[in-house]
Amino acid sequence: MISDRIRLARRKAGLSLRGLSSHMDGYVTAQAIGKYERGEDTPSSGALIALSKALGVSLAWLLDTQSVELSGVEFRTKASTTARDRARVETEVLEWTDRYLQIEEILDLDSKSWRSPLSKPLCLENIAEAECLAAEVRGRWRLGTGPIPNITGVLEEKGLKVLIVPLPPRVSGFTCLVRRQRGQSGLPVVVVNQHFPLERRRFTLAHELAHRLIVAPNLSGPDQEKAANLFAGAFLIDRTHLLGETGARRHALGYREIVDLKRLYRVSGAALLVRLRQTGIINEPALTYAFQTIARGWRTQEPDELEPPDGRGQQERPRRFERLCYHALAEGLISLSKAAELLRLPVQDVEAGLRGPRWNRVDHRPS
Repeated sequence: MISDRIRLARRKAGLSLRGLSSHMDGYVTAQAIGKYERGEDTPSSGALIALSKALGVSLAWLLDTQSVELSGVEFRTKASTTARDRARVETEVLEWTDRYLQIEEILDLDSKSWRSPLSKPLCLENIAEAECLAAEVRGRWRLGTGPIPNITGVLEEKGLKVLIVPLPPRVSGFTCLVRRQRGQSGLPVVVVNQHFPLERRRFTLAHELAHRLIVAPNLSGPDQEKAANLFAGAFLIDRTHLLGETGARRHALGYREIVDLKRLYRVSGAALLVRLRQTGIINEPALTYAFQTIARGWRTQEPDELEPPDGRGQQERPRRFERLCYHALAEGLISLSKAAELLRLPVQDVEAGLRGPRWNRVDHRPS
């Protein structure tokens, strides 16, 4: 509803009712905006345009009729998040989901459910069961026991919507359901922090997958997180495969070997060391010693990162939405300007994406 969209966008912008009115140069009073948010009045077309500009959101998003909303949002964080942070992220997810649903509707694709490997979420009785679940999911998805080169692609292939956006510094990610009209099943969305290294983003994706597959009413909140972490480690680093690489029992590992293994499995150095302990390859004193010596500081600073730490890495970014947009564009189902609107890219960039990097307007002018 328009009322919900206006209220969420205002919270995202961190504005009071009076502050928003001021940003609109008094075009609409604070009292009128309050009525819009409570559903007591409907803004005129001029007021909607002014609101979209002041709030930094599209007019189409404010006018959305699909009644898309988020449910079950739970930030994975050690620190509280502000209302403004939450509103900003939720608005970003809703805007992106709107565009995703638009292109799937244009291509007549089914978005109602994802292809879960389980008929229903598994009820865990203890943390250790997460290890067996990870092996079962790998088996059902026919992933084998080796490293998973692209977990983002795997999850997208199975119907999960994956979004990488800037999140508050202490938030690794979250999973939620995007609900549409009443009676329709929720669409599962996994959101991860763009500011984190690829190694941590991959672990977060596996962790959030666990939250889609596991229910554990008998476990405390912290134990549920431990179970999700165990699942993530086991899903990314299969026990049998790791034993084949390192041997069944090790007293210590050198820096180069650890770095080579973390790059093989595409996980963080800290996650690899913890996995070595989980599998019994090293004992607790060896793990503690590693974090005190060669791995000191690895929990906050990643050694030998898979991507450059400048935020320009292109590995494992979600590609399905972009691919669907170019599919519709190539088939003439949407215009170039519509594709640019959906992709949030300049028209010339989208045109180059359609025709190729060597395309030139002058050389390809119609005769």
